[in-house]
Amino acid sequence: MTKRKEQYNEATNLTVSHEIRIRFNETDPLGIVWHGHYITYFEDGREAFGRQHGLTYLDIAATGYTTPIVKSSCEHKLSLRYGDVVTIETTVVETPAAKIIYRFKIIDAKGEVACTGETVQVFLDNEGNLMLTNPPFYEEWKRKVGLLK
Repeated sequence: MTKRKEQYNEATNLTVSHEIRIRFNETDPLGIVWHGHYITYFEDGREAFGRQHGLTYLDIAATGYTTPIVKSSCEHKLSLRYGDVVTIETTVVETPAAKIIYRFKIIDAKGEVACTGETVQVFLDNEGNLMLTNPPFYEEWKRKVGLLK
């Protein structure tokens, strides 16, 4: 089997680390995190990224756009358990396309990668129309953070 070549590169200088503690309500009867919660952890990472880099959902909404998730993937490598303290690393991916791609790593207290994943978000205007080019606010943001020259 041939591994697919990466289409876009991570902007590693645009990585945010956010620490969380696994809560009791996120685990199954064995104390292991239920698989569906990892997507919520990705959301925590996106929120932390947005706060640090001026790209929160409220910032985006103030410009007249929304960014629904159209694709998400999650690859589980190690189990997380109740009480574990983990770090969510969120990195934006450089792409010329009219979308925001985030990649995630969830790292346990031993420094081991417990989970990796990716989400893809597109831009919709106030009427729900799909934007085929990057909105002006996003082009400006990309310039500000060094993704555009």
